[in-house]
Amino acid sequence: MSAPVIAPSRPRSPLVTLKSVAFSVLGLVAALFIAKYVFHYYLNYNPAVFGDFWPRPRRVALLIHVSCGTVALLTGPWQFSRRLRQRHLGLHRLTGRVYLVAVALGALASFYLACTTTPWAWGFGVAMLGVAWLTTSSMAYYAIRQRQISVHREWMVRSYVVTFAFVTFRILYDYPPTSYLLPEPDRAVAAVWACWALPLLATEVILQLKSMRNRAPQK
Repeated sequence: MSAPVIAPSRPRSPLVTLKSVAFSVLGLVAALFIAKYVFHYYLNYNPAVFGDFWPRPRRVALLIHVSCGTVALLTGPWQFSRRLRQRHLGLHRLTGRVYLVAVALGALASFYLACTTTPWAWGFGVAMLGVAWLTTSSMAYYAIRQRQISVHREWMVRSYVVTFAFVTFRILYDYPPTSYLLPEPDRAVAAVWACWALPLLATEVILQLKSMRNRAPQK
């Protein structure tokens, strides 16, 4: 009996390797963000830490927003794993549902916080971040219900870019060089818009360039 022929494994393309590295970096940054900013509320549950958010309705809304944002931040990257989709489709769908529920609850909590905060410019920025979060995620859900897989994937990318805005905001607000720009209230308002609008713009350019590259030229 002849020995079975084992097909040589295909080397990973540079693009796949780059994506793996990118998601690993995003995961690391997200973990550091959660350790520093999210656990801070759970480990220091007192009026001094919560400040204006300590009154019960705002405290509950903040904890829902923070907790659901954390769930979305951690479950989102798994939606882009091709191996998970191919080998464990049921788990892919389950994590997708968890992600969408977390986004919905987190966004609704952000609307309450936006309506009960001052100054109004900050509250409006928070509300619009919630609108972008809910809209991109809803479009991803609608696309998959219509079995538009590629469209669903693109909207999930947009949705996670907005989810990651919570991390981006802290980077823009707390760390040099932007931490030294503008008066503090103005910097906060600028950051709450820039943390999702600029990454989403860059994402849209990348997605459209990819679409144009894959589309046959018209004659």
